[in-house]
Amino acid sequence: MNKEHFTQHPTVPMDVSSRSVSEITHAMTETGFQGRKLGESVEAWVRMLHEDEITIMMGLSGAMVPAGMRGIITFLIRHRLIDCLVSTGANIFHDIHESLDRKHYVGTHLADDETLFRHGIDRIHDVFAVEEEFRESDRLIGDFGASLEKGRNYSSREFISLLGRRVKEMGGRSDSIIVSAYEHDVPVFVPALTDSSIGIGLVYARRRGHEIMVDQIKDADEITQIVEQSAKTGVVYVGGGVPKNFIQQTEVIASLMGGDVGGHDYAIQYTTDAPHWGGLSGCTFDEAVSWGKVAGSASKVQVFVDATIALPIVAHALRERMGGVVRQGPLFDWGEGTVRIR
Repeated sequence: MNKEHFTQHPTVPMDVSSRSVSEITHAMTETGFQGRKLGESVEAWVRMLHEDEITIMMGLSGAMVPAGMRGIITFLIRHRLIDCLVSTGANIFHDIHESLDRKHYVGTHLADDETLFRHGIDRIHDVFAVEEEFRESDRLIGDFGASLEKGRNYSSREFISLLGRRVKEMGGRSDSIIVSAYEHDVPVFVPALTDSSIGIGLVYARRRGHEIMVDQIKDADEITQIVEQSAKTGVVYVGGGVPKNFIQQTEVIASLMGGDVGGHDYAIQYTTDAPHWGGLSGCTFDEAVSWGKVAGSASKVQVFVDATIALPIVAHALRERMGGVVRQGPLFDWGEGTVRIR
């Protein structure tokens, strides 16, 4: 190996000109640092979308819906730029909240929190919400849970699909994540359902004599069957946490069952965590290769960036690159304890 091996590809300084968002992100791939990684993430996502047979899974953590990212996730669902969503319960709760015309408000992180508490205002960094409106959504979820069939175990995917249908029937907004997922055959898993206001609502139902059994093992089985039946899989993580590991571990479960899945084929992540703390949210995809969760040959791009900066840029770049076309993703048939992709 000689010096020329390292000098094949000069960086290209960004100039300022009239161009589209996707042209900007493409130009960023010739720069450095996280700007280059952001551009590379768009290119990797576009390559995924042009695969003939692939299932694209998104892990969604962080307070993305209160931060105004809800419409972006809905766009990804409606255009089948993702085929399966794994989310924290909080994001889905806040989606329900906004679906029924309740709001989050522009606030400030410099507010006096004791004053906010006296006025019934909750703070999510620099976003405000009205606590009593949250309580109304809690009760709505509890009442919905109480309407479900007793004595049956629901996966969170089943529960959220039924809830999406109910929100639609109630006149929920068309930009709802769970309504869009219900309409476009995109399963939504919430593996830590009780760690959210959805869990609060279901405890409310339970205390009133309506116990709803959400089977998280059924969740893990269903999503693993999706991976087992997919020719290829790609993953996109917004943050990390439970959604990331829930998707990652499907490869381990499939291998344990005798499958030869070999790890996810594409892997993209937008995160503010760093690898050296040893946590899952910041760990590299190279580390995931050692577990068999990501293929060694996979296209791997991690962008260390605030997702509220990355997602609007990436989504607009994808819209331009795909020309507004709705991709034909995999379709799922859900049996009792089984999943079939067609």
